[in-house]
Order: sequence, then structure tokens, then C-alpha cells
Amino acid sequence: MNVKQFVKQHRDEWKQLELLAVVLQKKRNNFSGTDINQFNRLYQKAAQNLSYSQTYFPNEEVTQYLNSLVSKSHNLLYKDQMTSVKQIRYFFSTKFIGLLLEQWKFIIVAMLLFTLGAAGSFFSVVNDPLHIYSILPAEMAQGVDPEQLGSSDGNVDSSLMSASIMTNNIQVAILAFAGGVTFGLLTVYLLIYNGILVGALAALFWHYGKSYDFWAYIVPHGMIELTAIFIAGGAGLLMGYKLFVPGNFTRGFQLKQQAKRSVQLLLGTLPLFVLAGIIEGFITPAAISLEAKYAVAFLTVIGLILYIAIGRIKLMKNQTIRDFDS
Repeated sequence: MNVKQFVKQHRDEWKQLELLAVVLQKKRNNFSGTDINQFNRLYQKAAQNLSYSQTYFPNEEVTQYLNSLVSKSHNLLYKDQMTSVKQIRYFFSTKFIGLLLEQWKFIIVAMLLFTLGAAGSFFSVVNDPLHIYSILPAEMAQGVDPEQLGSSDGNVDSSLMSASIMTNNIQVAILAFAGGVTFGLLTVYLLIYNGILVGALAALFWHYGKSYDFWAYIVPHGMIELTAIFIAGGAGLLMGYKLFVPGNFTRGFQLKQQAKRSVQLLLGTLPLFVLAGIIEGFITPAAISLEAKYAVAFLTVIGLILYIAIGRIKLMKNQTIRDFDS
């Protein structure tokens, strides 16, 4: 049996399970014993289908779809309805990590697009520093003075700066995500363009022998900020790819399914942008040593690694429980 035959054979039962899950979630008290038995029967079949799909179609979209359906059904069937606080905790501690691990290829592509833009502009400005004026917006190019880096440390309105930075970064992330509806073209442009800006600035400071200083002002918040932008960009690329290559489903169905998943990825980045904005507003411009700024960057990287590692452990634990129940 190929994947098309597999989907065609079981698709109606999956749709029934989806509809019952919606009813159970919204009108739990009106769910009859017959409905529960039907829900349980469909859940058990979907769990068996998931096991089969994981074995024979591990890289197909239907496996991700069934994993999500079975997980949701399991929570509805075996667990009490979670409170809002528990739902939020579950999303950021487990669900979001699962989405990252499922879509990591698109996040890597987003990072590579950004790197491509950064590398191109870096070498262009290194070869001729005057290229900075044709690469950067005029206002930015004229306002950059490597010799003045750090001269205003401790003399900025950190609260205002932090709020402004958070707002701008979240806007960039939303645009990168929304660009998915343009088949990912807008997302690709935004990722490359933002890479071009960073690469050009890095080259200018390298030309003045200020690379160490420049990166000390970038990496404390940049490690988190760029991670969040790559995730948002990956969400947009995922949606664009599924619209461009819909596979066994219609583009309308793909838009509905992938938009939901991409929105979840985007929402998961919001705390990262808030944290990056706080660091950029209060720590980056603070009158502390460059080494201290690099130390903050190191701690943020360790924090990100631990966050993903712990989330992955929780995911594996939940998967083990589901396999045992089924």
C-alpha cells in the first residue's frame, strides 16, 4: 500500500475523530456514552494508523498529521481538561519544542538564507567600504560611526529602547511568517535582506578594527533574537512550501493546516523576542565590560540548548506514555 492509498482508505475515519474531538472539547458535558465509545474506537484505530505510518511513511506529511491528531485525542480521552495556565505551560514546555523538532529543516533553511545575505554584503563592504552606502538605507549608513561605539553606554532610556526593539522585532517576525502566503517569496526576501544589513555592518566595523567590540554589542541579544527570527522565518517557509507543493491534499487544506502550525511556531517565539528586547535595552547598552557582554551571550546559548533538550525529554516521555496506552 502506498501513501495515497493509505490516506484514501482511512481519511474518513480521521475526519470523524477530528469532529468528535471538537465536540468533546467544547461540549464535554453533552457527550454521551455512545459518543465516548465511538471516540475511543476511532482513537485506537488512529493510533494504529500512526504506528503503521511511522514505520512505512516516516517522512510523509500524513505521519505528522496523525501524530498531532492522536496526541490531541489522547489528551481529551485520558486527561482532565487543562486549565489555561497548564495549557500555556504545556505549549511552551512541550508542544512548541515538538513543532521545532518537526520543522527543523525549514528553520535551518531560514538561517542559511540569512547567512547568504550576510556573507554577500560582508565581502562586498570588505572589498570596498564605500559599498556600505549602496547597501544600507541612507539614514542608517550615515548614522553609523564605528569610532563612537560604546560612547553612550549607560546614557540611554533602557525601558523605551527595550519596548521599541521588541515591537520592531515582533513586526519583522510577523512579516516573515505572513510571507508564507506569497509561497514564501516575501519570507525569503526578508531573511536575505536582514542578513545583508548585519553583514554590511559587520564588515564596516571589521574595516575599522572594531569587530570584537561590534559583536560584543550584537551577540548578547542576537543569539536569542536571531533564533526567534529563524523560527518565524521557518514557519513562513513551511507554509509557502506546502502551498507550492501541496502533495496529496488541496492547497486550501494545506493553507488551513500549515497556517495553524505556523501560527503556533510564531507564538512560541514571542517570549524569545521579549527576552531579547530586555537584554538589548538593559544589558547591551549598559556600562559593563565587553567580556561581560560576551558572558551574557554564552549564558543565553546555554539557556536555549537546555530549553530544547528538556522539552525533547518531555516529548519522548509523552510519546512513551501514548505508545503504552495504545
